[in-house]
Amino acid sequence: MRCFGDGDPVYEAYHDDEWGRPQLSEQQLYEKVCLEGFQAGLAWITVLRKRVALREVFAGFDPEQVAGLDPAPLLADARLIRSGPKLRACVRNAEATLALREAGGLPALVLEHAETGRPAPERWTDVPASTASSTRLAARLKRAGFVFVGPTTVYSLLQACGLVGDHLRGCDARPRAEQERAAALRGP
Repeated sequence: MRCFGDGDPVYEAYHDDEWGRPQLSEQQLYEKVCLEGFQAGLAWITVLRKRVALREVFAGFDPEQVAGLDPAPLLADARLIRSGPKLRACVRNAEATLALREAGGLPALVLEHAETGRPAPERWTDVPASTASSTRLAARLKRAGFVFVGPTTVYSLLQACGLVGDHLRGCDARPRAEQERAAALRGP
């Protein structure tokens, strides 16, 4: 059983190999912040289908290469999600990611807000849209200069990068995701 994504190879691969599994490097987290921001108001599959092009134009989501980029020309690229505010947010969030390095970095900040101890959800109605932890992280990210980072978007970020365990109880991907999550939270 899969939590979501059945029937679409892109969605299935995302569910099986990525979602809910630790992705905690600066570049991975910066990408997730951007992708979750792009998702606002759209279906997640739309973002997944545009991700190859987004990775191309945002240099693999390397914040050093994206900071200072002029997003205006990207509005004409039909391969992308052509939202001026969302494209500008990627640039702003790259700058904020770089600025956070002086305070320990984006990975350290996000990792502080990992959630443990909650039972595995039985169904999607058991999964919250946001939590106290995602609300705190959203506020800290906003203070650090990030945009498009409300509590719900940040909760989706925590789910996507494996810092909450929201694969449903009967999901085939859950055991491996939980094992990798536990190892990541234990550290080296």
